[in-house]
Amino acid sequence: MSLTFDRTDTSLLGRWWWTVDRWTLAALLLLMGIGCVLIITASPSVANRIGMETFGLVKRQLVWLPLALVVLFVASLATPRWVRRLSVVALLGSIFLLALTLVIGTEIKGATRWISFAGLSVQPAEFAKPFFAVTLAWVLATGKQEDFPGIMVASGLWLLVASLLALQPDVGQTAIITGIFLVQLFLAGLPMFWVLGLGIMAISAFMGAYFTMPHVTERVNAFLNPEAGDRYQIGRSLEAFMNGGLWGRGPGEGTIKQYLPDAHADFIFAVAGEELGLIACLIIVSLFAFIVLRGFARLLHEESLFVLLAATGLLVQFGFQALINMGSTLHLMPTKGMTLPFISYGGSSLVALALGMGMLLALTRRRAGTESEEP
Repeated sequence: MSLTFDRTDTSLLGRWWWTVDRWTLAALLLLMGIGCVLIITASPSVANRIGMETFGLVKRQLVWLPLALVVLFVASLATPRWVRRLSVVALLGSIFLLALTLVIGTEIKGATRWISFAGLSVQPAEFAKPFFAVTLAWVLATGKQEDFPGIMVASGLWLLVASLLALQPDVGQTAIITGIFLVQLFLAGLPMFWVLGLGIMAISAFMGAYFTMPHVTERVNAFLNPEAGDRYQIGRSLEAFMNGGLWGRGPGEGTIKQYLPDAHADFIFAVAGEELGLIACLIIVSLFAFIVLRGFARLLHEESLFVLLAATGLLVQFGFQALINMGSTLHLMPTKGMTLPFISYGGSSLVALALGMGMLLALTRRRAGTESEEP
């Protein structure tokens, strides 16, 4: 049986194959492959430290991976209309779960971000981000095309979601939500005065977090003044890059993962630096940059404001999250617990990112004009 499709093939898979951005899809799959390699090398040491079976974390991640692949593929088959419908309904569910997290969530390291049930732990914030980006795009696009207070509703949604995230507290996720909101407002044609005003308000909120949240104060002070706080993790992280050199010590040969508590998650880029080297790290960075820039290139001639805003929001989320993780690991910004998309350990993050990128592939497929014009 042939796995190739002729251009005249009008089946669902045939149309999908010839309209989806195969280069972006290939880059996403390559990131997943790199993530599998790094999880296999980084997580056994972590598992042993917390009393698990040596490959317990690896097995957990490999259970989530097939689901993520299915979610990525199925989401990429959707039309813009179905992407919008799914996101609006799912965002309401995500907001409910974010609120529920504050009541029955599991506290880990002083933050309440997880809901545990049936032996599984889910982080609602991971799913809220892509649904927020698409729903906000629909609200703003509708406000531009109809008699609808799009900016007011969008601002209310942002304030609600950002407040729930800040209460967990989760400053990193709040920053991503805020970044999506500001970029989409700018693209929707909001006067620069209002964009700057909202930006100043967001900066003021983060300054407030610095003065009222001790863990934020500690991390910012440690970044600005190395002598002011605990530099153990970031010191080990930078040591890993120095040990790795140009070509790395080889998969599984690194030692930093034995000391970094979050070597399989927040600091997995440091494991890549030590075991795979500078060249591999540059390839990883290039893959993230390629996906984001390729996505924007596909939108250059997009006529649907909804598609433009939604896809941009998803790209901002993806790129900003990668930037925060790698920047924290390299001590280019204060440390912040944030997964590296498709590479760090975490089932919620993996599936949510697959859903978001699947929706991006769906929105950037080449279609007849009538299929992508509706908001």
